[in-house]
Amino acid sequence: MNPKEAYLSKPWLKYYAEGVPAEIDIPDLSVPDLFDRTADQYGDKPALIFYGRKINYRELKELVDRMATALADLGVGKGDTVALYLLNSPQYVIAYFAVLRLGAKVTPISPVYTSIEVKHQLEDSEARTAVCQDILFDNLDKTGVPLERVILTSIDEYLPALKKWLGKGARKAKSGGEKAALSAETLSRKGMYSFQGLLKKYPPSPPPVTIDPRKDLAVLPYTGGTTGLPKAAMLTHRNLVALQGQALAFWPVLEEGKEVIIAFLPFFHIYGQVVVMLAGLVQGATLVLFTTPDIDQILSAMERYQASGFYGVPTLFEYLKEYEKTDRIDWKRLKLLACGADTLHESTIEAWEKRTGAKIFEGYGMTETTAVSHSTPLHRHKRGFFGVPLPNVKAAIIDPDGTGFLPVGEVGEMILSGPNIMQGYWKRPESTKESMIEIDGEMWLRTGDLVSMDEEGYFHFFDRKRDLIKYKGYSVFARHVEEVLYQHPQIKAAGVVGVPDPSVGHLIKAYVVLESEARGKVSEGEIIEFCAQKLAHYKVPKIVEFRGELPKTDVGKVSRRELREEVEGG
Repeated sequence: MNPKEAYLSKPWLKYYAEGVPAEIDIPDLSVPDLFDRTADQYGDKPALIFYGRKINYRELKELVDRMATALADLGVGKGDTVALYLLNSPQYVIAYFAVLRLGAKVTPISPVYTSIEVKHQLEDSEARTAVCQDILFDNLDKTGVPLERVILTSIDEYLPALKKWLGKGARKAKSGGEKAALSAETLSRKGMYSFQGLLKKYPPSPPPVTIDPRKDLAVLPYTGGTTGLPKAAMLTHRNLVALQGQALAFWPVLEEGKEVIIAFLPFFHIYGQVVVMLAGLVQGATLVLFTTPDIDQILSAMERYQASGFYGVPTLFEYLKEYEKTDRIDWKRLKLLACGADTLHESTIEAWEKRTGAKIFEGYGMTETTAVSHSTPLHRHKRGFFGVPLPNVKAAIIDPDGTGFLPVGEVGEMILSGPNIMQGYWKRPESTKESMIEIDGEMWLRTGDLVSMDEEGYFHFFDRKRDLIKYKGYSVFARHVEEVLYQHPQIKAAGVVGVPDPSVGHLIKAYVVLESEARGKVSEGEIIEFCAQKLAHYKVPKIVEFRGELPKTDVGKVSRRELREEVEGG
């Protein structure tokens, strides 16, 4: 069997859980179609629980329809872009589905973006309307982008009366102090509207809109900007609907209308938006919604509402594995305990399983894959691998410098094909051409990730192609060095990058954050010696720099991009 056939034969299928199909039929529906079907079926069931405030599916659908009616009357139409500059809240959910109901598209903006970053996204996405948290408005205003409409909302609008203080806490956390919620002066400006005012003014009767799921864009999520300015992946309604079907088929333990999901991952990020918010609300789950990821509140909610699903990121599990209150939860009781956005360190997996007895289902995905393409099969974990492709997904490994398929077991660039793959990059034809390649009449996404597949069809992640370090002709994976660093008992966080050096290519540099009790006591030489005992000579860091903290991405992983920019700039 030649290399291409070895991948296209999908050897991973024999390890699917019983009943999981190799392929699923994808309904020709839009996202609002899916939501309406769920809302009609589970009308009395709580859709959202927001710090004790419950909103059932019937109520949520009415609020969505009221906001859609309002947006249409204000001039938002099919094909328009609406920016959601919001924290996790009922307003996020309402606005998201309202925009999609009109055939318009959503571009979610990170609440931690600077005004410069917000300006870029607004202008690039061609947004003329923004739904904005009141505490974020100053930052929006600083952009100077001439928006036609800004709809302002306050975090505490859906909080129970006795918990209004939570809203104040959220405002303080974001702004460094309290601000007036929605001042009359601000709302009197041209093009400014109150979220609640619109809901009260308009009936739940949005205009009918014909949506072509295959062609019409639903979301413009921006990538993290690992190289240059962030760019938007074009995701259609079909992309989103397909992923919902693929995920539900792959995890049959999740039953429609019966699950309770803890929803604290940020909705502006593709993982929280698609895997948690959207998946939950089109499958009739109850989302226990958090604006800020307060661990104690989350653990309490898991107990109180008997959560059946929990989605986290590596930094959270690294924290929970040592947190004193983690044992309050019987983690083995959960139907699905999942980790995404980055790979878990082996040391974290071992410590977690030893403490809780529960296994974490790892997954792999990108903004460009509508969040997920791979995950761990039910009942068959395989240590060191991020899993196998979901139904309808094809995966293969090619030569990073070309398009030739590599033999099974070799490390190369992973390419993907399937109904959940983006349509390309918004207004970036050259980037699209570089990332989307045609092989034998089929379009594949070049992931930029260095991966291998074993004989059983399980995939192992080595590193991002851009993070590969070349030292004296050797290839060094930054992640491999970081894994060793995390084994050191006094290292709390680490990031590894290459420092340009004309004599050797790149010198390996490790940025290290020590545990508080070890600061000033552990030397650079000790760290290098520790690595020398566990790594081949060419993989050992030549430079170690101690930091109080390391730059992080929106989902809490160490940002190698920012570290790389530091060394390359100076």
